Amino acid sequence: MDEERRSGTTILDGEFTRGFAYPLILAIFRTLNDEQRKELDLTAEMSTFCCHRLLLLFKPKSPKIAVDSVQFPTFSISNGTVNFTFFQFVSVTNPNRDAFTHYDSSLQLAYSNAPVGFIFIPAGKIDGGHTQHMSAKFAVQAFPIPARQPPMTPEAIGGSELGMEGPTMEIETRMKLVGRVRVLKIFTHRVDSAVNCGVVIEVRSGSVLGLHC
Repeated sequence: MDEERRSGTTILDGEFTRGFAYPLILAIFRTLNDEQRKELDLTAEMSTFCCHRLLLLFKPKSPKIAVDSVQFPTFSISNGTVNFTFFQFVSVTNPNRDAFTHYDSSLQLAYSNAPVGFIFIPAGKIDGGHTQHMSAKFAVQAFPIPARQPPMTPEAIGGSELGMEGPTMEIETRMKLVGRVRVLKIFTHRVDSAVNCGVVIEVRSGSVLGLHC
């Protein structure tokens, strides 16, 4: 084992050996700008510790999704079925130094754990350290509302105890972003992020009474 460590050709116990670390540091060093070099305090006498600092500094992070608002421009219930138009605004922040390229992303709606709507999110790119605002709008086809068992009193259905004006229902939104981050133009890492929210709707008007993520 000691002989292998001295040869500098392997990575033992999670530690870079001299023979592997120096070429990697030199390759990464050439990609840095003056500000990044100063931050890392790179000198001519670079060490394995410096290499670890580089990897920690540029470790890829998942994007952060914040749901800003949800709207239902149209909403109606008839003969035990409901149909509506769904509109969602979100902000996605890329905490990485390099761009985040997303693809194969989606937004799904569910009611009582059953999917009722689905849309793919177009591929795109968010520059490092930037926030991008996104919106999605689509119509949901009519779907049946399960009967309430046992029958509820008008007070319970109306939610008078909660100060609500009429019957309510809750829709769940499930957004997922999948993509990759290219670190220092050398390494590519897959990252993803997801956010689920519950939306309470007043069914007489389609007004959003609550949003919790």
